[in-house]
Amino acid sequence: MGHERSSNDTGDSCSTTFGRLATIVVADDEWMFRASLRQLLTAPPSAVKDAYGVDIGGGFQVVGEAGSGQDAVATVESASPDLLLLDLDMPRMAGLDVMRALQGVRRTLRTIVLAGEIRKTELLSVVQLGARGVVLKDAPTELLFEAIMCVLAGRRWLDQTLVADLMEMVGTRADPSSPAADRQPFGLTPREREVLALVVAGYANKEIARACGVSEETIKHHLTRMFDKVGASNRLELAMLATTSGLLDGSSSPPKRVQPAAAPRVLRDLVTSG
Repeated sequence: MGHERSSNDTGDSCSTTFGRLATIVVADDEWMFRASLRQLLTAPPSAVKDAYGVDIGGGFQVVGEAGSGQDAVATVESASPDLLLLDLDMPRMAGLDVMRALQGVRRTLRTIVLAGEIRKTELLSVVQLGARGVVLKDAPTELLFEAIMCVLAGRRWLDQTLVADLMEMVGTRADPSSPAADRQPFGLTPREREVLALVVAGYANKEIARACGVSEETIKHHLTRMFDKVGASNRLELAMLATTSGLLDGSSSPPKRVQPAAAPRVLRDLVTSG
């Protein structure tokens, strides 16, 4: 396809039956985008599987839409959805303020941010406010379905092109004056630290396996052990802990990620393609 897969827990498939129809609220100020997205999300699961290769279980039901931030809060409060698809650039109340307002209302709500573009500072705020996923509107449609299924399964999803930006922001907020002697190593082995450095750099499991000369299953095993040691539940939390807790001393400098080829602008093109 010419587009790298985005980052989830360990690279495993996130398909899940979810047990029932998943309810969704769509909040975006472009009504044509909302209408097209609603049509896409309410397609029969068999059609989604045939067209995009993603198993969405029992499918989705769009139980509400909002064209402003204030409407998004009110709609979520009244509809009590499983998932909120939220645009950050909303009138009357910005997307970040919507997330703040909903923190005390629906603790079980899962939020995926759909962004045309997102600044580094916004990205960090989105994660800190509890968003379970971030999908760019330029991403292929199948990545949206995969992100939704990952989030409904209790995991996190971050567009791979944003991982380096998030790690940079987290790194700049870490305390550089903390002496190495005071840092907690969590008992990581040299190999685990090597894998961790590549995770922080934004590499996928397959790339890490190739760089380390081992199988992808071995990398997944290393990740699972590191999750247990540091108390992280997924790759994103592991990487953030690595930068804020001094798990990496800066001696490892993995090569910069090769930029992926241009991806089809499927999500954004929903507005014009009908």
